[in-house]
Order: sequence, then C-alpha cells, then structure tokens
Amino acid sequence: MPTQPLTQHSFDRVVSTHAIVLVDFWASWCGWCTRFAPIYADSAAQHPEIVHATVDTEAEPALTATAGISSLPTLLAFREGLLVYSNPGFQTAAELEDVIRRVRWLDMDEFRRERGVPAGTGAPAPARAGLASGPPEYGWPGLRSR
Repeated sequence: MPTQPLTQHSFDRVVSTHAIVLVDFWASWCGWCTRFAPIYADSAAQHPEIVHATVDTEAEPALTATAGISSLPTLLAFREGLLVYSNPGFQTAAELEDVIRRVRWLDMDEFRRERGVPAGTGAPAPARAGLASGPPEYGWPGLRSR
C-alpha cells in the first residue's frame, strides 16, 4: 500500500479509524527526510495493514505546530487512536521494523493504565489489547533489548 498524505482536515479521521498509523513529518529541503522516504515507502509495501501516512510540513504548518514537530524527519506512531511513539531523526529500515514490532506487541490496557488514560479512550480496539493484526514473525515482546 502506498503512503497516504495527511492534511489538517484528514489527520484526526485517519488516526482515529485505523488500528495502527505511522506518520512521517517531512520537508522537501530536508536531506535526512529524502533518505528516509524510500525506507518508509518500502515499509508501507511490506505492511499494507498499517497506514503509513506523511505530512508535508511546508504545506501543513498548522498541523506541524499542533503536533509539536521541531525536528525533521519525525515519526509518530498511533495505536487505537493514541500516540504511542514519537522519534525525531532518521531511522534505518531495521529501526523502523523494530518500531512496528513494538507497536504491534504493545499492551494497550497497560499503556492506558500507566498513563492514566481512561479505558475506552481512543479508537475502538480491533481486537483485545496485545498483539495487533499482522504477520506473526515478530516473536515475543522483550526478546530484544530496549
């Protein structure tokens, strides 16, 4: 599945209606962004069940400011409508794959408890907390060091 550009008008709808959404904030003048773009596109092709979205920070300055983006590229990950990961800076393909693995295996009930987020907050869970849908080759959580 190709990457999906987001705007200020589509951001909330996309994040709240999909189990897992990755969002890459980028700009055309950013060298690290252009290096990350093919890695991100390959990930989108390998994981069609995950929305791989992009935000052009030059075209969407209000959305960029609302998200608190101050460094490019920045990758955000949402699960069940909740922000579960944020990282400014370039990521290799292996690092991006690790992020996806961790987001898939995240126990959302525990995540909500730890952060004081009321149950039922965010998008409806497509399944119980724990493993999200997708290929099972990611192994058990905690096998790799954090």
